[in-house]
Amino acid sequence: MKITKILSLWCLVTLVTSCGDDEGKARIVVRLTDSPGDYEAVNVDIQDIQVNANTDSEDGWKSLPNVNKGIYNLLELTNGTETVLTSAEYPTGKIGQIRLVLGSNNSVTIDGDSYPLETPSSQQSGLKLLLNADLTNGITYAILLDSDAALSIVKTGNGKYVLKPVVKVVSEALDGAIAGKVLPDELNVAVFAISGIDTVGTSYVPAGSSDFFLGGLPAGSYSVSFDPGELSNYRGKILENTSVTLGSVTEVGVIELLPE
Repeated sequence: MKITKILSLWCLVTLVTSCGDDEGKARIVVRLTDSPGDYEAVNVDIQDIQVNANTDSEDGWKSLPNVNKGIYNLLELTNGTETVLTSAEYPTGKIGQIRLVLGSNNSVTIDGDSYPLETPSSQQSGLKLLLNADLTNGITYAILLDSDAALSIVKTGNGKYVLKPVVKVVSEALDGAIAGKVLPDELNVAVFAISGIDTVGTSYVPAGSSDFFLGGLPAGSYSVSFDPGELSNYRGKILENTSVTLGSVTEVGVIELLPE
Protein backbone atom coordinates (compact mmCIF):
# COMPACT_ATOMS: atom_id res chain seq x y z
CA MET A 1 0.00 0.00 0.00
CA LYS A 2 1.15 3.52 -0.71
CA ILE A 3 1.48 6.21 1.94
CA THR A 4 -1.80 8.17 1.93
CA LYS A 5 -1.45 10.67 4.81
CA ILE A 6 0.62 13.07 2.73
CA LEU A 7 -0.59 12.47 -0.81
CA SER A 8 -2.51 15.74 -0.79
CA LEU A 9 0.84 17.55 -0.61
CA TRP A 10 2.52 15.60 -3.38
CA CYS A 11 1.45 17.90 -6.21
CA LEU A 12 2.59 20.93 -4.25
CA VAL A 13 6.15 19.76 -3.83
CA THR A 14 6.51 19.10 -7.55
CA LEU A 15 6.87 22.88 -7.70
CA VAL A 16 9.71 22.91 -5.18
CA THR A 17 13.20 23.28 -6.62
CA SER A 18 15.39 20.24 -6.18
CA CYS A 19 17.99 20.45 -3.44
CA GLY A 20 20.75 20.16 -6.00
CA ASP A 21 20.18 23.79 -6.98
CA ASP A 22 21.28 24.91 -3.50
CA GLU A 23 24.45 22.87 -3.47
CA GLY A 24 27.17 24.61 -1.53
CA LYS A 25 24.99 27.35 0.01
CA ALA A 26 24.30 28.33 3.60
CA ARG A 27 22.14 31.19 4.88
CA ILE A 28 23.56 33.98 7.02
CA VAL A 29 21.31 36.16 9.18
CA VAL A 30 23.20 39.14 10.65
CA ARG A 31 21.52 40.84 13.61
CA LEU A 32 22.48 43.95 15.60
CA THR A 33 21.85 44.62 19.29
CA ASP A 34 23.32 46.92 21.94
CA SER A 35 23.95 47.39 25.65
CA PRO A 36 22.49 50.48 27.37
CA GLY A 37 24.58 53.66 27.35
CA ASP A 38 24.38 57.02 29.12
CA TYR A 39 23.32 58.94 25.99
CA GLU A 40 20.00 59.95 24.48
CA ALA A 41 20.88 58.48 21.07
CA VAL A 42 23.84 56.85 19.35
CA ASN A 43 23.26 56.79 15.60
CA VAL A 44 25.44 54.66 13.33
CA ASP A 45 25.26 54.81 9.54
CA ILE A 46 25.56 51.20 8.28
CA GLN A 47 26.32 50.98 4.56
CA ASP A 48 27.82 47.53 4.00
CA ILE A 49 28.64 44.21 5.67
CA GLN A 50 31.57 42.23 4.32
CA VAL A 51 33.06 38.84 5.12
CA ASN A 52 36.47 37.30 4.52
CA ALA A 53 37.52 33.66 4.59
CA ASN A 54 40.92 34.65 5.99
CA THR A 55 41.54 35.72 9.57
CA ASP A 56 44.48 38.04 8.95
CA SER A 57 44.35 39.12 5.30
CA GLU A 58 43.07 42.22 3.51
CA ASP A 59 42.45 40.14 0.40
CA GLY A 60 39.20 38.32 -0.25
CA TRP A 61 36.59 40.65 1.27
CA LYS A 62 33.09 40.11 -0.18
CA SER A 63 29.97 42.13 0.51
CA LEU A 64 26.89 40.29 1.72
CA PRO A 65 23.80 40.93 -0.41
CA ASN A 66 20.55 42.47 0.75
CA VAL A 67 22.05 44.65 3.50
CA ASN A 68 19.46 46.93 5.08
CA LYS A 69 21.43 50.14 4.78
CA GLY A 70 20.58 53.09 6.96
CA ILE A 71 21.05 54.94 10.23
CA TYR A 72 20.40 52.88 13.37
CA ASN A 73 19.99 54.28 16.88
CA LEU A 74 21.83 51.70 18.97
CA LEU A 75 19.95 52.73 22.11
CA GLU A 76 16.73 51.49 20.52
CA LEU A 77 18.28 48.02 20.35
CA THR A 78 18.82 47.33 24.05
CA ASN A 79 17.33 44.87 26.55
CA GLY A 80 17.11 42.02 24.09
CA THR A 81 15.83 44.03 21.12
CA GLU A 82 17.53 43.14 17.84
CA THR A 83 17.29 44.19 14.21
CA VAL A 84 18.18 42.15 11.11
CA LEU A 85 20.85 43.80 8.98
CA THR A 86 20.81 41.12 6.29
CA SER A 87 19.56 37.63 5.56
CA ALA A 88 21.27 36.12 2.56
CA GLU A 89 22.66 32.95 1.04
CA TYR A 90 26.42 32.57 1.01
CA PRO A 91 28.78 29.86 -0.30
CA THR A 92 29.74 27.20 2.21
CA GLY A 93 33.17 27.22 3.78
CA LYS A 94 34.98 29.30 6.34
CA ILE A 95 34.39 32.90 7.38
CA GLY A 96 37.37 34.26 9.29
CA GLN A 97 36.38 37.93 9.59
CA ILE A 98 33.34 40.13 9.29
CA ARG A 99 33.53 43.87 8.58
CA LEU A 100 30.93 46.53 9.33
CA VAL A 101 31.31 49.44 6.91
CA LEU A 102 29.91 52.76 8.15
CA GLY A 103 28.92 55.89 6.27
CA SER A 104 29.55 59.47 7.42
CA ASN A 105 26.23 60.16 9.17
CA ASN A 106 27.15 58.97 12.65
CA SER A 107 26.11 61.04 15.66
CA VAL A 108 25.52 61.07 19.40
CA THR A 109 22.84 63.03 21.26
CA ILE A 110 23.67 64.41 24.72
CA ASP A 111 21.36 66.73 26.72
CA GLY A 112 19.32 67.38 23.61
CA ASP A 113 22.30 68.37 21.45
CA SER A 114 23.54 66.24 18.54
CA TYR A 115 27.27 65.90 17.88
CA PRO A 116 28.93 64.21 14.90
CA LEU A 117 30.85 61.04 15.62
CA GLU A 118 34.19 60.92 13.89
CA THR A 119 35.74 57.61 12.83
CA PRO A 120 39.46 56.92 13.40
CA SER A 121 41.50 56.66 10.22
CA SER A 122 42.37 53.08 11.13
CA GLN A 123 38.69 52.18 10.72
CA GLN A 124 37.89 54.11 7.55
CA SER A 125 37.62 50.84 5.60
CA GLY A 126 35.29 49.37 8.21
CA LEU A 127 35.30 47.79 11.64
CA LYS A 128 36.91 44.35 11.33
CA LEU A 129 35.91 41.58 13.73
CA LEU A 130 37.13 38.00 14.05
CA LEU A 131 34.43 35.41 13.45
CA ASN A 132 35.92 31.97 12.62
CA ALA A 133 32.69 30.30 11.51
CA ASP A 134 32.42 27.20 9.33
CA LEU A 135 29.35 27.23 7.08
CA THR A 136 27.71 23.92 6.18
CA ASN A 137 25.53 23.47 3.11
CA GLY A 138 21.84 24.03 3.82
CA ILE A 139 22.29 25.34 7.36
CA THR A 140 21.14 28.77 8.60
CA TYR A 141 23.54 30.72 10.81
CA ALA A 142 22.81 33.70 13.04
CA ILE A 143 25.62 36.21 13.49
CA LEU A 144 24.85 38.61 16.34
CA LEU A 145 26.77 41.90 16.48
CA ASP A 146 26.47 42.91 20.13
CA SER A 147 27.73 46.48 20.46
CA ASP A 148 28.39 48.47 23.62
CA ALA A 149 27.49 52.14 23.15
CA ALA A 150 28.86 53.16 26.55
CA LEU A 151 32.35 51.97 25.60
CA SER A 152 32.20 52.91 21.92
CA ILE A 153 32.28 56.71 22.25
CA VAL A 154 35.36 58.64 23.28
CA LYS A 155 35.45 62.40 23.94
CA THR A 156 38.71 64.00 22.86
CA GLY A 157 40.51 66.88 24.54
CA ASN A 158 39.23 69.36 21.96
CA GLY A 159 35.60 68.44 22.66
CA LYS A 160 35.00 66.17 19.69
CA TYR A 161 33.39 62.75 19.92
CA VAL A 162 35.02 59.75 18.27
CA LEU A 163 33.29 56.47 17.44
CA LYS A 164 35.46 53.49 18.33
CA PRO A 165 32.93 50.67 18.18
CA VAL A 166 33.22 47.94 20.80
CA VAL A 167 31.39 44.95 19.34
CA LYS A 168 31.19 41.32 20.42
CA VAL A 169 30.40 38.76 17.72
CA VAL A 170 28.33 35.66 18.50
CA SER A 171 27.71 33.02 15.83
CA GLU A 172 25.40 30.02 16.11
CA ALA A 173 23.61 27.57 13.86
CA LEU A 174 19.84 27.92 13.88
CA ASP A 175 18.82 24.63 12.26
CA GLY A 176 19.90 21.26 10.87
CA ALA A 177 19.18 19.10 7.84
CA ILE A 178 18.61 15.59 6.52
CA ALA A 179 20.20 14.32 3.31
CA GLY A 180 20.55 11.11 1.35
CA LYS A 181 19.65 9.31 -1.86
CA VAL A 182 16.46 7.63 -3.02
CA LEU A 183 16.36 4.88 -5.64
CA PRO A 184 15.46 3.86 -8.29
CA ASP A 185 16.39 7.14 -9.92
CA GLU A 186 13.79 6.90 -12.69
CA LEU A 187 11.06 7.78 -10.18
CA ASN A 188 9.65 11.17 -9.25
CA VAL A 189 9.73 11.10 -5.44
CA ALA A 190 8.40 13.56 -2.88
CA VAL A 191 10.29 13.49 0.41
CA PHE A 192 8.80 14.86 3.63
CA ALA A 193 10.25 15.49 7.11
CA ILE A 194 7.43 14.99 9.64
CA SER A 195 7.46 15.94 13.32
CA GLY A 196 4.40 14.65 15.14
CA ILE A 197 1.50 15.44 12.80
CA ASP A 198 3.25 18.37 11.09
CA THR A 199 5.16 18.29 7.81
CA VAL A 200 8.06 20.67 8.42
CA GLY A 201 10.30 20.01 5.43
CA THR A 202 9.82 18.95 1.81
CA SER A 203 12.04 18.00 -1.09
CA TYR A 204 11.25 16.85 -4.61
CA VAL A 205 13.53 14.40 -6.39
CA PRO A 206 12.76 14.35 -10.13
CA ALA A 207 13.39 11.40 -12.41
CA GLY A 208 17.05 11.20 -13.34
CA SER A 209 18.20 12.39 -9.94
CA SER A 210 18.53 10.60 -6.62
CA ASP A 211 19.81 13.15 -4.08
CA PHE A 212 17.44 14.74 -1.59
CA PHE A 213 18.02 17.45 1.00
CA LEU A 214 15.65 18.61 3.74
CA GLY A 215 16.99 21.83 5.26
CA GLY A 216 15.81 24.38 7.80
CA LEU A 217 14.86 21.75 10.38
CA PRO A 218 14.81 22.46 14.13
CA ALA A 219 16.68 19.97 16.31
CA GLY A 220 14.60 16.90 17.08
CA SER A 221 13.43 13.51 15.85
CA TYR A 222 11.67 13.14 12.52
CA SER A 223 9.87 10.61 10.37
CA VAL A 224 11.10 10.90 6.79
CA SER A 225 8.48 9.82 4.23
CA PHE A 226 9.20 8.91 0.62
CA ASP A 227 6.23 9.07 -1.76
CA PRO A 228 6.61 8.01 -5.44
CA GLY A 229 3.09 9.24 -6.29
CA GLU A 230 -0.23 7.61 -7.05
CA LEU A 231 0.66 6.63 -10.61
CA SER A 232 3.84 4.82 -9.65
CA ASN A 233 4.06 1.05 -9.29
CA TYR A 234 6.38 1.50 -6.30
CA ARG A 235 5.56 1.55 -2.62
CA GLY A 236 6.31 4.51 -0.41
CA LYS A 237 8.49 4.23 2.66
CA ILE A 238 8.83 5.88 6.06
CA LEU A 239 12.15 6.20 7.86
CA GLU A 240 11.38 6.60 11.56
CA ASN A 241 13.35 8.26 14.39
CA THR A 242 15.74 10.31 12.26
CA SER A 243 17.63 12.65 14.57
CA VAL A 244 18.57 16.22 13.62
CA THR A 245 21.04 18.39 15.54
CA LEU A 246 21.75 22.09 15.08
CA GLY A 247 24.52 22.87 12.63
CA SER A 248 24.73 19.33 11.23
CA VAL A 249 23.46 17.42 8.23
CA THR A 250 22.15 13.95 9.13
CA GLU A 251 23.08 11.57 6.32
CA VAL A 252 20.63 8.67 6.01
CA GLY A 253 22.35 6.95 3.09
CA VAL A 254 20.53 5.24 0.23
CA ILE A 255 16.79 4.62 0.55
CA GLU A 256 15.53 2.09 -2.01
CA LEU A 257 11.84 1.97 -2.85
CA LEU A 258 10.42 -1.41 -3.84
CA PRO A 259 7.83 -2.27 -6.50
CA GLU A 260 4.37 -3.33 -5.40
